[in-house]
Amino acid sequence: VSPTAERLYVGRRGRGHYRDQSEINRLLIDHARAGKRVVRLKGGDPFVFGRGGEEAEAVAAAGLEYEVVPGVTAAVAAPAYAGIPVTHRTLASTVTFITGHEDPTKERSSIEWTRLATVHGTLVFLMGMTNLPKIVQCLRTEGKEGTTPVAVIRWGTRVSQRTVVGTLDDIVEKAAAAHLEPPTVIVVGEVVRLRAQLNWFEQRPLFGKRILVTRPKPQAAEFSDLIQAQGGEAVECPTIDIVPPEDWVLLDSALDRLATYNWLIFTSVNGVGPFMTRLLATQRDVRALSGLTICCIGPRTAEALAAYGVRADVIPEQFQAEGILDALAARQIRGAKVLIPRALVARELLPEQLRAQGAEVDVVPVYRTILPTVALDRLVAQLGAGEIDVISFTSSSTVRNFVGLFPSKDELLRLIGETTVACIGPITAATVREAGLTVHVMAAENTIPSLAEAIVRHIESLLDRRPASAANR
Repeated sequence: VSPTAERLYVGRRGRGHYRDQSEINRLLIDHARAGKRVVRLKGGDPFVFGRGGEEAEAVAAAGLEYEVVPGVTAAVAAPAYAGIPVTHRTLASTVTFITGHEDPTKERSSIEWTRLATVHGTLVFLMGMTNLPKIVQCLRTEGKEGTTPVAVIRWGTRVSQRTVVGTLDDIVEKAAAAHLEPPTVIVVGEVVRLRAQLNWFEQRPLFGKRILVTRPKPQAAEFSDLIQAQGGEAVECPTIDIVPPEDWVLLDSALDRLATYNWLIFTSVNGVGPFMTRLLATQRDVRALSGLTICCIGPRTAEALAAYGVRADVIPEQFQAEGILDALAARQIRGAKVLIPRALVARELLPEQLRAQGAEVDVVPVYRTILPTVALDRLVAQLGAGEIDVISFTSSSTVRNFVGLFPSKDELLRLIGETTVACIGPITAATVREAGLTVHVMAAENTIPSLAEAIVRHIESLLDRRPASAANR
């Protein structure tokens, strides 16, 4: 979604306040008539107890064009994430979706409880948490066995998913004891028994954990995907934004003298795109790099360069400046001309050491890192409520900008408390320690997959150290 797009929350919070349906219909029509492209985003499928039909009727009656993109209904998705298939060849040949919250203006219920009580398949009630006692009572009154398995799934498919399993005889008491509140999906039937064997999502190593991702927005997806693949939730809060330098004078001058350089060294994946884009924008192509020995600080940087059809000649074993120096130690550097396109502000170790070895080094800025707009109130609330389990840092810039968001070190430490801090490598970790924070996790190598793996190992080690009583809850 474009950052300039207007966002209007019209969702529901169970017993909380929510907008009337007629007001939602009016908003859709008014904004569309104003010439705006309107997206009505819903959870699940809009036409399965999602009032999508009512809203589409209103929009159609207003003479507006629209399209519907079906989603995956929570009636199927939530049970699947709880390890409960709603149909099964030997246990349930039918599945029935029932609203758990009928229109209160109806004179009488249109739900045929007598039929539902005799169905041998699966019953799935949506939006039924508030009416759970009534649902159970109606089924029992009409003859459904009290031993029939029931599962109540809250926030299905999310990291905050909770599943309570019981029977018609005890599910009301169990749900109350677990303090379950909307939104929930209620599953009634023999398929619930399969959860004991098929509970895949809640067994993932990062299930129930929220990891704060401070990477730039365009680069966050890879890390977020790795976190979600392990069952966690990536809370993206970019603390740096990658923007072009104020001008291209220095880079253009270097490009004009490209044939005079011996080495081209990329110290970050962020430098590859701007350098190559500017190279092409100045009516050059990759042939201009012939004769240069090219070094990339790590495999991801080399991959970014390879996307332009250029192969790196040198990739150090250590993915940091010290690793580049080690890799170049056996090379003839004295007298060589070296070009380093990088951030405007960065560590000076590499150019200083190369100059000390007799190289002529030109450092040219191809990007800057700035602090983007951060929803600080929301971040403070999440940290203060203990909703963030791991804070991840992938560069020193992410650390400095994150720390700079808070009025004082004491306030930051109070909010973080025992929250785990994870770093991509020793340089980032050193910056964290300089800021007065504790480093709990450090990746084995300076890569995003390695950082994700290190976080998983750390969380698993914490689980292994829990008392048996807690581990078995």
